[in-house]
Amino acid sequence: MSRRASSQFLRLPFLLLALFTPLAGTALPVQATAARAVVAAVPTTGFKFVDITVGDGTVLKANYIAPTTPGPHPAVIFIASWSLNDLEYLAQASALAQRGYVALSYTPRGFWASGGGIDTAGPADIADTSRVIDWLLAHTSADGARIGLAGVSYGAGISLIASGFDSRVKAVAALSGWTDLVASLFGGETRRLQAVGLLDLSSRLLGRPSPELRTTIDNYYANRDIPGIKAWGRVRSASTYLQDINANAPAILMANAYGDSLFPPNQLVEFYGQLTGPKRLELAPGDHAVVEATGLLGLPNHVWSSVTRWMDAYVAGVDTSITHEPPVVLRTYDGAVEGYTSWDDVSSGTQRFGLGAIRVLDGTGTLGGTPSTSAAKTVWSGFDTSADAGVALLTNGLQALTGIPPIVWLPGVNRLNAGVWTSAITTRATAIRGAATLRLRVTPSTSSGTVVAYLYDLTGDYGSLITHVPLSWHGATPGTPVDLDLTFPATAYDVPAWHRLALVVDTEDPLYLDVNATGAQLSLRGPSWLDLPLR
Repeated sequence: MSRRASSQFLRLPFLLLALFTPLAGTALPVQATAARAVVAAVPTTGFKFVDITVGDGTVLKANYIAPTTPGPHPAVIFIASWSLNDLEYLAQASALAQRGYVALSYTPRGFWASGGGIDTAGPADIADTSRVIDWLLAHTSADGARIGLAGVSYGAGISLIASGFDSRVKAVAALSGWTDLVASLFGGETRRLQAVGLLDLSSRLLGRPSPELRTTIDNYYANRDIPGIKAWGRVRSASTYLQDINANAPAILMANAYGDSLFPPNQLVEFYGQLTGPKRLELAPGDHAVVEATGLLGLPNHVWSSVTRWMDAYVAGVDTSITHEPPVVLRTYDGAVEGYTSWDDVSSGTQRFGLGAIRVLDGTGTLGGTPSTSAAKTVWSGFDTSADAGVALLTNGLQALTGIPPIVWLPGVNRLNAGVWTSAITTRATAIRGAATLRLRVTPSTSSGTVVAYLYDLTGDYGSLITHVPLSWHGATPGTPVDLDLTFPATAYDVPAWHRLALVVDTEDPLYLDVNATGAQLSLRGPSWLDLPLR
């Protein structure tokens, strides 16, 4: 396929991504001013398309743009997302070049016209990144002491891992990336049907999956060789190389969405807390690669503004004030922007909501007060209810654009297949900040099973989904109580005054591959409770 044809084809996913980009939550004024004022525009070479041969002879497709002014210049290497190519970052690369950077983008092995098979951020991909740096220094005016890596999704994951293997990397901007691939594939010990299905399909259409990747995905769907899949995932996780990353001490910016269907944010929060070098974490409403999408089109975007200022500060050595700002930035669903000095400061305390006995009359229990120990609710597993987390990528992306989350009519949730609890009406707004947790005591009739918990903002009988989480268990003794600990994805959500909270627990959701036996009985017992982190 020609570069011109590739460019035309690539416009389609960009336009689709743009549909799901949030309009609320614009960049902070200090960010926008700093990003414009640091460097005057300089003339550039225009884009040059090149082939880069890496260590095993594989040829990677790449492009670069550079200032025409005398060097050496700071440099940023962009790594393309899963199933996209090196044309992805044309707008951002051009903007950086006009600020005095050499900006190179490349397509990882196995995708589009790059050679080899898809390595999924494995050892070959990481070695490739270092070879691309070698090429950049040998063929452009890039300064070897001032190099940054950046990428969205796949590019983010590779960038983070590579920063632990190559000390020349001074800064990383990882957008919608992962730090723990095992947690992404098996969060709550539950497989992700839709997320992995989308990655699988796109890799077949636009790339060449390696035999290792094909075997891994086949085993994943078949629920086979799970230890082997997890070992494969650990090799491809930045958390595995945390000691090396801290030793190299690159400045790391991570940005993600609360509703990321592929890489939920809790793994990033944990990784962020263990970094010892310069760091910044930004979270916002949306789904995978949605929040930063308009920036790929060259439109104003708060995430890319932060990326530019981050690279200015830690690669170009220019003071953009970002080093003096609170390093944890949360954007709420109402469009507010909050800064915190650490993740521990995000919430000021926790409120416990006990799960009360479910009433026979309406099939609903009280959420709040002392957890009940006197009664149990039996549900039949393997049947879905109207409580639903939506469709991967689309649902949370549309919520970011329209403000409309998945809605449930609570009386319509089948009580034969779910437990339902509602709180009293709040007389003041409730600011949820952080990751809520649920302790749920169940008595299963089978050794394995899955539950999915949904937390709603309830107005009348209609609930707006705040967050949800699955959890699967194995090796239980039928008839013996089991305590399940579920941790919801971190969020920043304000429940308005005169609303209620609702908690629904069922056993099925189209996003996941569960391990329920259809028709098996599951007793929801006490004591059980929900802990909400509040500001």
